[in-house]
Amino acid sequence: MPAGFTIQELESWNERILVLVEKFGLDPYPQEFEICDHEQMLGYMVYSGMPSHYPHWSYGKNFEKLKTLYDYGVSGLPYEMVINSNPSIAYLMRDNSLLLQVLTIAHVYGHNDFFKNNFTFKSTRAQYTIETFKAHANRIRHYMEDPSIGLEKVEPILDAAHALSVQCRRNLAIRKPSQEEDVERRLSESAPAHDPFHSIHRRQDYVAPDLNRVPLYPEEDLLLFIRDHNPLFSDWEKDILTIVHEEAQYFIPQMETKIMNEGWASFWHKRILDTLELPQGMQLEFVVRHNQVLSPARGSINPYHLGMKVWEDIERRWDKPAVDEKRDTGVKAKTGREKVFEVREVERDASFLRRYLTEELIRELNLFEYQSRGGDQVVARVADDDNWRAIKETLIKNVGTGTIPVIKIEDADYNKNRVLFLRHYHDGRDLQLEYAEKTLRYLHLLWSREVVLETEINGKQSLLCFADDKLTIKPVH
Repeated sequence: MPAGFTIQELESWNERILVLVEKFGLDPYPQEFEICDHEQMLGYMVYSGMPSHYPHWSYGKNFEKLKTLYDYGVSGLPYEMVINSNPSIAYLMRDNSLLLQVLTIAHVYGHNDFFKNNFTFKSTRAQYTIETFKAHANRIRHYMEDPSIGLEKVEPILDAAHALSVQCRRNLAIRKPSQEEDVERRLSESAPAHDPFHSIHRRQDYVAPDLNRVPLYPEEDLLLFIRDHNPLFSDWEKDILTIVHEEAQYFIPQMETKIMNEGWASFWHKRILDTLELPQGMQLEFVVRHNQVLSPARGSINPYHLGMKVWEDIERRWDKPAVDEKRDTGVKAKTGREKVFEVREVERDASFLRRYLTEELIRELNLFEYQSRGGDQVVARVADDDNWRAIKETLIKNVGTGTIPVIKIEDADYNKNRVLFLRHYHDGRDLQLEYAEKTLRYLHLLWSREVVLETEINGKQSLLCFADDKLTIKPVH
């Protein structure tokens, strides 16, 4: 039994919150709550909240790390975890106070509404989430227990797949063309353009496209490409790559909307609890807890704080009286409430910040940019007239999957020797060679042949070549 309150009390508060959720226009999935202790919460954390997940040594390692930090008071646990599923499942910490449970329940409904309505989550098939993860776990366990396969063969494939899993499509709302569509596109691109002045211009020579090149266009889904084009792979190896890729695709939208999602949940938990008319003791605790959650983080961005500030600013700006030109068009201007719901549906962090993080808000939040020099952190830019845009661009480059290098497969038969050739789409940030070497090692394990990555190192185009268990770096001639 939870300390300080009963299940019936929680149910009563949940019913009151649901009335406000509907009143404010939120549209969540059906919500289920589970009360758990700290060890259960630790287990859910390392498995990303999933009730069933396939085993892997990295999850056990992460559990021991988190448990040690918690036991020694170095770090705490989240107030809640909520799963993007239909119905949605959330875990409440048993030892939290009644106020914390009420705050958490309201916060969960914000996340739930965001999962259901934001465009990036449309590809996650929330109604099948729990069953899909269970099916994945059963298949992985089957391969581990199969005497002809076993843990010793499964684990290295999982290690490599985990390391490469986020090298995939970032915007899942854009449909991936089929192979037939790629062929048609390549043929149309190679055809000479119609020249209305053909009488005075020499006709462009037709160059037949190489339709045997694999891939026809750069491929960003590394695991799927290797699965489909490594002739040495068995069915169970292909299935493992499919499982890891599908689970990575499930979590990509959460990575891409962290600031929006946490800010949205915070925006609504405050609105809901301010409306609940809490008893005085609970109200005082709410002020303390809310400020703890929203407290700016030193040396980093607190997504709860930044996200909520932007949502509040959007609502405030759109609630201003309509300007004259809007009245003249005869188009009714959106209210702040209508605007935040529209933004919640159609943006992700990068576009959200680009469109709605204003110069005034950057200054109000006192955002600045720092760099590491000689082991110290030195302020490089402050939000003055000359630098606020640069600070905003730096922030946008480092949200969502922006910190993950974009690497695509360009040729599966480089030098006509089945060498896998990839290109790093350089954006001003060099690869960390230690991680690049590990990534190429895993690629080599899965491809079973040499792998070559073209990138830029200190301003010079270079080839990172991995073969015979070693990395060599060559200049691009």
